[in-house]
Amino acid sequence: MIDAKIKEAGHQLVLLPDGITEDQLIEETKDTDLILMCYTPVTRRVIEAAKKLKGIVKYGVGIDAIDIPAAAAKGIPVVNIPEYAEETVAEGAFAMLIALAKKLPAIQNQMESNGWAWPEPKWLGSDIAGKTLGIVGFGKIGKSIARMANHGFRARVIAFSPHTDDHEMAKFGVTKYNSLSKLLSDSDFVSIHSVLNSETEKLIGEKELRQMKPNAILINSARGAIIDEQALIKAIKEKWIAGLGLDVFSQEPLNSRNHPMKELYGRPNVILMPHLTFYTKEAMYRLETETLERSFEILQGKKVLIKSLDPRLLKQSHSVVFQ
Repeated sequence: MIDAKIKEAGHQLVLLPDGITEDQLIEETKDTDLILMCYTPVTRRVIEAAKKLKGIVKYGVGIDAIDIPAAAAKGIPVVNIPEYAEETVAEGAFAMLIALAKKLPAIQNQMESNGWAWPEPKWLGSDIAGKTLGIVGFGKIGKSIARMANHGFRARVIAFSPHTDDHEMAKFGVTKYNSLSKLLSDSDFVSIHSVLNSETEKLIGEKELRQMKPNAILINSARGAIIDEQALIKAIKEKWIAGLGLDVFSQEPLNSRNHPMKELYGRPNVILMPHLTFYTKEAMYRLETETLERSFEILQGKKVLIKSLDPRLLKQSHSVVFQ
C-alpha cells in the first residue's frame, strides 16, 4: 500500500535492499527528499550527503539505527510510528509466557514424537493466577501487559521503570520497584519492555539472571541487547531459570548454524520467535496508514507529528509538532 500511494501522489520511489552499504546508500539518497527506512542504518555521512533531505521516517518503532543528532544539526525531523503494535506486541509476549508456563512447546514435541503424554512431573505446568509478574520498562506495551496480567489473569504485577512515577503505575494496579534486583528475585515471570539506550544495554547480565527464581520464566520482546545474551545462554544451560521466550536478538536474523545464540535451538523450555510479535493484519494496516501520514506531512512541507515519548525525538524543535 505504501509504495502505491506514494507513486499515486506523483512522487518517484526508489526501493533499496536491506544490507546496502553506506557508500551505496549515500549515492542513492544524495538527491532525495525523504528517507523511509526500516533496518538499514542512516548514518551521519548519509544525512550530511543528502542535501535535499526533508525528513526521515522509521517504518516501525526502533530508532537506534538513525543518527538523530546529525539529523537535528541539519534541521531534519526524524519520526517513528510508535503506537501501531502496542497491544499486538503485548499479546505476543503474553502468548509466549502462557505457552512456557503451561509447557506447551515441550508437550507438543512429545505429542508429535510419541502421540501422547501422560501426567508426570516433567509436564507439570504453572498457573499465572496468584503469581507475580515483573515488568521491566513501563511504557505503552508494559502497561498493556500489566492490564492483561492483573485484570485478565489475576496475577500480582510489579514493575521496574526508573523514569515512571509510582502514581502512574498505581493507576494500572502495579507496584513500583526501585530495585531491579529485588524485582527479579520476587518475580515468577519477567517480561522486558524497555527501550534500548546507553542505560539499558545489557541491563540484565549474569548477576541479574542469577537473582531470578529457578522456576522463573523470562520473556523479551523489546530489544535483544537489553540482556547479556551469552549470560542468558548460560542461564538456560545451567538451569538458573526455567523458561525463556525471545522475539528479539542483538544480531538478527538468528540461525542454527553459526549464530552466537544457536545453542538455544531445540530446547523444550525455550521459544524463539523471528521478531514477529508485531506482525498481524491489524497492526500492519495501522503501520502502513500512519507511515503514509507522516511521509506526506514531510513531502508536503508540513510539520511532522511526533507521537513517541522517546526523549531523543522529543528534543527535536525543527518542523515537528507533538501529540
